[in-house]
Amino acid sequence: MTGMNDGLVQIWSTGDAMIAELTRARLEDAGIDVLLKSSMGGSNAYPVGPSYLFVKADQEQDARVVIAAIESGAYAIDDDDVEEAEQAPPASDA
Repeated sequence: MTGMNDGLVQIWSTGDAMIAELTRARLEDAGIDVLLKSSMGGSNAYPVGPSYLFVKADQEQDARVVIAAIESGAYAIDDDDVEEAEQAPPASDA
């Protein structure tokens, strides 16, 4: 992420590195620039320690809206979503 500077705000943290990556990806999908910092200990195969997400101060409110939606389950996939995806025609690579 280019242009990131001291105007960063920590908006979220977790002890689960995979959840941190998924949350980072969801924020980036929403057009929010994200910096993920991890204080990983252990091995690469079994990382431990907290992960922190930072965003630019002017994107903080948008990021908090996305995180609130994630935490409320708004992006959760249920059985109906899976069935719909299985029945959909395959996407063409045109």
